[in-house]
Order: sequence, then structure tokens, then C-alpha cells
Amino acid sequence: MNKILISACLMGDNVRYDGRSNPINHSLIEKLDAEGRLVKVCPELLGGLSVPRAYAEIKQRIPMQVITVDGDDVTPQFLLGAELAVEEAKRQGCTVALLKSGSPACGSRNISGAAFSGKPSDGAGIAAQELIQSGIPVYDETQLDELAEILNQLDFVAESA
Repeated sequence: MNKILISACLMGDNVRYDGRSNPINHSLIEKLDAEGRLVKVCPELLGGLSVPRAYAEIKQRIPMQVITVDGDDVTPQFLLGAELAVEEAKRQGCTVALLKSGSPACGSRNISGAAFSGKPSDGAGIAAQELIQSGIPVYDETQLDELAEILNQLDFVAESA
């Protein structure tokens, strides 16, 4: 069965910058968890950041720069966390990822506004982008129906092989 990389905050782990979580209560997640198919990660923690930590946003993409609300550059931690998340996904055999929307690390379609503007910014977070570039599709918690559909297709192919 295909494994799914999932943001630890979506599983109820208190790993967000503010020490909270964003748990998903959904039958798909419960089923995947019961089947042992979920691989929890927090790219920001993997990169060496702590909980709680200062709120951070992507200031610019070229060259990449992630700064905290306090003005600290946390780019190296975000890049390391992204690299380690990809390594873990590959090591565990994950074929897709379910990551937290809006996060500068995990957001798959848009993230918190650049330079603390408060407006959403198009584009993926750093870990989500690395996963996508590695061939692992990334979904967020608003795309559970799409995730279920792709998992059904992947499981069918795996069973047919």
C-alpha cells in the first residue's frame, strides 16, 4: 500500500510555530492512520527550529530568504527541513504528501504573504516545492477528496502489478 507523508500538525502534534496543532478529523485520515500508511513530519522541526518559534514567512524566492517576524534569517533551517522531509518520504516509500496549507514550509498552492503583508502569496512552501520537484504530489487539507481519488488509483495500480 502507498504511504502518505503528512504534516505532523495535521495529526494533532503541537508543532506549529505557536505551539498549537491543526488536527484533521476526517474518515480518510482515520482510515489511513489505522492502516499504518501515514508518515508524520514537521519540516521546520527537522530543520532544527523549536516549538514555539517566531512566526516566519518567505521574504523572497530568488535567492531564497525566509525571515521571522523578529528579522532573523531562518532560511538554512527551512532548506534543511525541506531536504530531510524529501529524504524521509523517499525512505518510507511515500508516493504522495498531505501538508498544511498556508505554511511557508508546507503550503502546496499558496502561503502566508511575503514580507508579512498578511495577504496570501501564490506558490508552494519550501518543503512542498522540494517534494513536488522530487516527483511526490502534494495536497493540502482542503483537497481530501482529490487525495482519496489519487490514492484509490495508486492502490489499484499497485494491486494490479
